[in-house]
Amino acid sequence: MKILLATFWSVPHVGGVWNYMEQLKKKLESLGHQVDLLGYGEEHEYIYIVNKNQKVYRDQLLHLVDERINEHRSPAFLEDPVVKYYEIKRFVYEFGLSHFDLETYDLIHTQDVLSTACIRRVNPKRPVLVATLHGCVAHELKDYVNNVMVTPTASLACEYFDNLEHDGATSAEITIVANQWLKNILKSEFNVPDNQIHVRHYGYDIEAFLKRMKKKSSIPSLDHKKVILYTGRLVKLKGLHHLISALGLLKSIRNDWVCWIVGEGEKEEELQAQSRELGLEDTVIFCGKRDDIPQLLAKSDIFVLPSLLDNQPLSVIEAQIVGKPVIVSDAGGLPEIVEHGVTGLVTRAGDETELCNQLNLLLENEEYRNKLGINAKKWGVAHWSFDKGVSNVLDVYQEAISKRRMKEN
Repeated sequence: MKILLATFWSVPHVGGVWNYMEQLKKKLESLGHQVDLLGYGEEHEYIYIVNKNQKVYRDQLLHLVDERINEHRSPAFLEDPVVKYYEIKRFVYEFGLSHFDLETYDLIHTQDVLSTACIRRVNPKRPVLVATLHGCVAHELKDYVNNVMVTPTASLACEYFDNLEHDGATSAEITIVANQWLKNILKSEFNVPDNQIHVRHYGYDIEAFLKRMKKKSSIPSLDHKKVILYTGRLVKLKGLHHLISALGLLKSIRNDWVCWIVGEGEKEEELQAQSRELGLEDTVIFCGKRDDIPQLLAKSDIFVLPSLLDNQPLSVIEAQIVGKPVIVSDAGGLPEIVEHGVTGLVTRAGDETELCNQLNLLLENEEYRNKLGINAKKWGVAHWSFDKGVSNVLDVYQEAISKRRMKEN
């Protein structure tokens, strides 16, 4: 088959979606399929087919976008700046798509609700469309307009994002999600039919990741201190402000640890200031964006993810296959991939005292810490098999093709 893997987000980027697209492309091509990758380019200046470097620049499309804006009269678009921002990006994306011959593909596999809805509008009949949703876009954007940007027209924006989630989740022949939590959210909050949604985990190229662990890292080993590690975006929904508060409590109990916070994001300066206020400058190290995550995991003792909202984060998968004990919150799909007391520990989201106590427990009890890590690796290597994950995807592809044929007949 000729397959297009598409996303609305900028690529390449550090994160689970791009990593999944690259790994899936490689595996599908090894099975004889032809695969292209599509997304926004740097700073959203163009839409492009990544592996062919075929680009359509935003500036080429602005006159068409202006015409569409003049036609657009929805209250949310006219009044809410966040909605307007995303609608303009959507217009650019859709006009950009029209420059690529999408009908030459047998199947398009999108990775978010925005790209799914856009591609269905541009190509309403062909090709066959399958969507994988890596999280709930509406939840994240509604949190943004209610708690971060706090627009006076937040209610209009929330309605817009709810409609967007529904449209994107129902536009494909089949929608894939990683866990029961997201399926339940789509059904109960966004009225997506049960038979539209297939629960399938993504899989992960374990062998390639473990090979990367053997490369050298510039961060030295700390034999005299245990390392607590976080990797991911530095944004509010990752709950890092709760982690730093918990670390402040932990420091009053013991000082035989350091915490490496790896990543970048809009909350970085705020989190650094919080760390300084709690006197954690020497124990909480902000490492910035890194490309040696496997090596950092190898040198760590505990992985922590205190999210307030999450789906099936790549960071937890990586920690598990390396054999690290993980502490996660009970947010979203996290309890479905970490069994409390067996492969890791699950705390109540936002409970800083409980998080501190769980960190202290693992630092105190080496035998228990090692046992959780061993169990995590055993479960992770079996569960996250990429061959199994790709086999699941190919089964969905065939089901979607059959579903389309039935509609056409």
